[in-house]
Amino acid sequence: MIQVTQEHFKRAAFEVSKHGDNDTLPFDLDVRLCGDVAEELSSIAFGFFNELKSGPLKGNHERIASMSIWSERLVAPSGPAGFRVVTKIHPFWNIYLNGISLAIAEQLEQQRAPTAHSYRFLPGSDQFIFDANRSWRAFKEETIARSEDFGPDAVVVQTDISSFYEHVSHHYVENCISDLDNGQRQIASQVNALLSRLFAGRSFGLPVGGQGARVLAELFLHQVDMSLSAQGIHWHRYVDDYVIIASNTSEAYRALAVLAQSLMDYGLTLNKSKSVFLSQKHYKDYVIAQLGNNDDEAQQLRTIDIKFDPYSDSPRDDYESLKETVESLEVQKLLARELDKAIPDSFLVSQISRTLPLHKPDAAFELAVTLLSKQNLHAFRSSFSTIMRGFSHLRSKDEFSAIFPKLDSLLDEVPIHSGHLLEADTNLLHYLRCLRFSSSMRRSQFVRATFDGTQLDTVKRACIDCWRGWKDRSTFNYLRNRWSQMTAESQRSFWLFSYCFGDEGEKARLQSKRAAASNWELGVELNLDPVSDKAKLAKHTRGTEPRFPAVFMEWSKEACDAG
Repeated sequence: MIQVTQEHFKRAAFEVSKHGDNDTLPFDLDVRLCGDVAEELSSIAFGFFNELKSGPLKGNHERIASMSIWSERLVAPSGPAGFRVVTKIHPFWNIYLNGISLAIAEQLEQQRAPTAHSYRFLPGSDQFIFDANRSWRAFKEETIARSEDFGPDAVVVQTDISSFYEHVSHHYVENCISDLDNGQRQIASQVNALLSRLFAGRSFGLPVGGQGARVLAELFLHQVDMSLSAQGIHWHRYVDDYVIIASNTSEAYRALAVLAQSLMDYGLTLNKSKSVFLSQKHYKDYVIAQLGNNDDEAQQLRTIDIKFDPYSDSPRDDYESLKETVESLEVQKLLARELDKAIPDSFLVSQISRTLPLHKPDAAFELAVTLLSKQNLHAFRSSFSTIMRGFSHLRSKDEFSAIFPKLDSLLDEVPIHSGHLLEADTNLLHYLRCLRFSSSMRRSQFVRATFDGTQLDTVKRACIDCWRGWKDRSTFNYLRNRWSQMTAESQRSFWLFSYCFGDEGEKARLQSKRAAASNWELGVELNLDPVSDKAKLAKHTRGTEPRFPAVFMEWSKEACDAG
């Protein structure tokens, strides 16, 4: 049985606060909100979950189907020439979906095959939901080792599923959850209804970028995994990437046909352009080249964990050790070498971008010039978001203040020479995140034109965050007079913006407070009095959970006071 508890929702909230709500988007203030008020949000989520679980199945589905659940589909680059659609979800609903998915992952983990490498649930961890040791790199290294077990005549098939996330059927997901839950359909029905709302009533697709979708994808493909194992196929999988190992070509072909048939049963197909047969030796050579194991210095940069944990036993020593390791590498030379390639290694370029705050200011600026120059940025387009994250980290650290003016000048040139890269929504969001530290006439014009020209709430909120960082009084007054024309999401950003202006901001909040309390309701709240409606509350198995607007308003004051 799937057992959903408040701890699942709380863990989902903390995970968002540590790692972001979507792996393609910059951290915004909603990410911070999830961590700061995890207790309150998890209480609301668990109360609503219990209400639905105890109610009639059809009624629960209809209630979610009738709700206004905010989400937004954004275009994100995928590789040097591709794009994909990712989903930004309201922080509460993101926690709600992720919390239920964590309970699903907990139950599913006991049944998964060891050759399913992706997103293995890690119980009891305060830092991670999934086992970090089960990485894509570890998956590829394991397939090399297992192919060698079959001898030199082994044949390896490498393939993946065509447009997997877009074609996952909600009906099949619902059935998979029900099977995992011993035939019960209460949780399965909730997830189906929520997915349907996120996809505007369509019956297929998972919201790319979040942890909930990853769990549901693994649950879905678990059915295919079991089918392959039952037919004696030697397979390994990382999300939708499959590696099949066979003793000869005919066995490999048979295994690929079995995989194709198993996927077809669930409405999926293999990507023909990415299905290749390789000898064991050629596969090993290909993966070694792919992983960069033939280049000591590049390999060291690839494998270094460029993260700093301030809560470790020796945070200062860890940080200095990390800096020494990075400074010992000839990063500028590695970056220049990537420019000589027809298609630069996006992971290596991303790793170099992550090292920016670990260099001395002059060295960091030299790397920044190479990364953001007119001649190079298009070549590095696959790593644009990580490059911007590196710049944002640099710009937030006082020890780099000497190079701030030069960094700002580099950033201001991006829309001029590489404006085409900002057409991708996620690239634009990461770029705007870098602009919030200081204002200029050129930036003011760019942000205002972006705000006026977009229909996306997420982009509008990023613009408001820039104005908040600049304490732009004229824009504050402009937005204040248009409060009623803003969406609830933009109103929440304006609410935070208002704290920059003392009494004037307080008056703006006072004027809008009643409307905000209504506009920001989630639709999960019970309009019951805890004393006079005690019997009704008991029927709904609900306590006296806080209401989201009140939680946000209280948090915003504390967050802005803390800076």
